[in-house]
Amino acid sequence: MRGRSKVYRWLGRCFWAACAVTAGCMWYYVDRSIPDRISIIENQKEELNFGLPLRTTVFSDSQEVALGNESNIPAGEITIDSGQAFSVYAGEQGSYQMGLKLFGLIKFKDIQVDVVDTRYAIPCGSPIGIYLKSDGIMVIGTGRITGEDGLETEPAYGKLKSGDYIEAFNGQPMNTKEELISAVERLEGEDAVVTVRRGGQEVDISLQPVKGADGKYKLGAWVRDDTQGIGTVTYVDMNGRFGALGHGISDSDTGALVETSEGALYTTQIMGIQKGTTGKPGLLSGVIYYGPQSHMGEISKNTEEGIFGTVNQQFMKNVTGEPIEIARRQDVEEGPAVIRSNVSGELKDYDIEIQKVDRGAGKKNKSMVIKVTDPELIALTGGIVQGMVVRYNRDNTGNPLFTRFSGACPYFH
Repeated sequence: MRGRSKVYRWLGRCFWAACAVTAGCMWYYVDRSIPDRISIIENQKEELNFGLPLRTTVFSDSQEVALGNESNIPAGEITIDSGQAFSVYAGEQGSYQMGLKLFGLIKFKDIQVDVVDTRYAIPCGSPIGIYLKSDGIMVIGTGRITGEDGLETEPAYGKLKSGDYIEAFNGQPMNTKEELISAVERLEGEDAVVTVRRGGQEVDISLQPVKGADGKYKLGAWVRDDTQGIGTVTYVDMNGRFGALGHGISDSDTGALVETSEGALYTTQIMGIQKGTTGKPGLLSGVIYYGPQSHMGEISKNTEEGIFGTVNQQFMKNVTGEPIEIARRQDVEEGPAVIRSNVSGELKDYDIEIQKVDRGAGKKNKSMVIKVTDPELIALTGGIVQGMVVRYNRDNTGNPLFTRFSGACPYFH
């Protein structure tokens, strides 16, 4: 009897271990195979098939996203069997939630449904000069000041923090670092109140400027009020709206996304290419031409997915190529594609291969792995040069689609 009990305990442990492994595999499958976010054209129907191995209940939190299965009757909740497709009917534009429950009981996934209008755009791949004005004066860090008595002090240490944005000095709004320097010098060492934006909250900080060995009063803080560099315009739509970079512009010292008040695009000329090596993408170097004749557009947003805004007619005159439909997240598949770039001085498409698609990626701007297969591009750049556009031909009608590749900009990391 004792020996039989040991066998039963051993079998029980094996059973629960197998259940744990199965559950782990299931959660991994769900995380990698089912998208966190899908896009649907307003007032249209989308057929979806997540290929789930078990019976699943799909439910919608909004009447603007109606569900249907073989009965073809839209509803707020449907049940689908293993591998069964279902329909999603979209109403007005907006972002809505759709959820999945295993066996109708265990909720295991939420999906954001973006209802959008039909959009076409022209893939660009063109280099552009970027100027970004920060919303306030960014504090990079603090430093020591050698006073006129020869002693070193650090008046801002522990008070101002890297990533703070200075908005006012003694109640006077500050827009540029030159204004701040002038205001500090005029105070001649008296105590001051610096208003900063920190984590979305306004904070008043008391500081006493120190007179340096050069006779000028200083706060002992490194600051910056703008950022510039070279990037790539990813696309332009029919209304002149553009997207660029495929990632946000972060400050090179703090690593934080730059909070911007305004920005502009300018003409640039690529002067050289630093070839990419294993694990490290190449870089473009060039010259930015500032001035009214070189102005190409306005930047309105700096986000984790890239910068966005509107180009002017001068830029639009130089855009070549036909507008094509923008690929949705769930349309992207592994296989042959092309990458569009002006890196050679001529706008060309180069062969690549999409080797992996991660629809559940934690980072919105990093959801695919690609390999450059075009000999010409490899010889020119060594592989990936930061800031290119992926374009591929894969939809139900054979029409071309394009999606953004997350290229980095050399001056913004």
